[in-house]
Amino acid sequence: MGIVEMLQTPLMQRALLAALLVGIVAPVMGTYLVQRKLSLLGDGIGHVALTGVALGWLVGAAMGLVPQDALAIPGAVVTAVLGAVGIEVVRERGRTSGDVALALLFYGGIAGGVLIIELAGGQSSNLMAYLFGSISVVTTTDLVLTAVLALVVLGLGIGLRTALFAVSQDEEFARASGLPVRFLNIAIAVMSALTVTVAMRVVGLLLVSALMIVPVAIAQLVTKSFVWTMRLAIMTGVVICVVGLSLTYWVAVSPGAMIVVLAIAVYAVVAVVTPLLARTRGHHDPHPDVTSDVILEAP
Repeated sequence: MGIVEMLQTPLMQRALLAALLVGIVAPVMGTYLVQRKLSLLGDGIGHVALTGVALGWLVGAAMGLVPQDALAIPGAVVTAVLGAVGIEVVRERGRTSGDVALALLFYGGIAGGVLIIELAGGQSSNLMAYLFGSISVVTTTDLVLTAVLALVVLGLGIGLRTALFAVSQDEEFARASGLPVRFLNIAIAVMSALTVTVAMRVVGLLLVSALMIVPVAIAQLVTKSFVWTMRLAIMTGVVICVVGLSLTYWVAVSPGAMIVVLAIAVYAVVAVVTPLLARTRGHHDPHPDVTSDVILEAP
């Protein structure tokens, strides 16, 4: 089975389009989360979105829908957005530290998901495709919903880039500049929640945070500009998602695990190669046409 056969398979066509969207969207939001030092926020939202998946399953089963998880993604979207807004409100008011609030999302999300799915007549094993991703469950409806959510996130994430960067860099400065800090903070939280649900089908809820953060970490190794970090992270995310997903066509493994392992491998290579290249280049004189007036003599 070659690449041509893979591209002619409707299942892989849908999965690759979803992977392309995920590869673009996840690093965009990841760039803001890294800037805000909230790298684990995607993880917390992913856990609470699992409860949303189970709630969607429960409602679908009660309505007699086929398949029973027809409302899984809408349920995940609503629950993830509510959870993200809740964590932002808690963080802003300062009643609970950020790490404690994230821990509540972690544990409550997983426990709630498992409990509700069992109440719906399913088993915890039914959640595996959502936890680690599965190309076999990407339907045309899922792809359309993923595309719509991706366009919303990209429109806000790129359209409000200047304001979002300001509030991510320094909230006090942004507030003094007259920016609507509370609105922008909630916007970042909501977009993060939408990003998690966009990536849910491809990489899974437990691994989506890695796809939001690792491409950004790779980009930061080779560039210092915020804009170029985002651009390079997007390109890296797209390549890693498409290549990682394609490999699962020939190797029967979880697409989410393959994509994340590939991303970490790329980070390791870049982390090793970048200092070596910098050392090879040696000292660079920014003004070679100017004669130096400093003479170093050996002792």
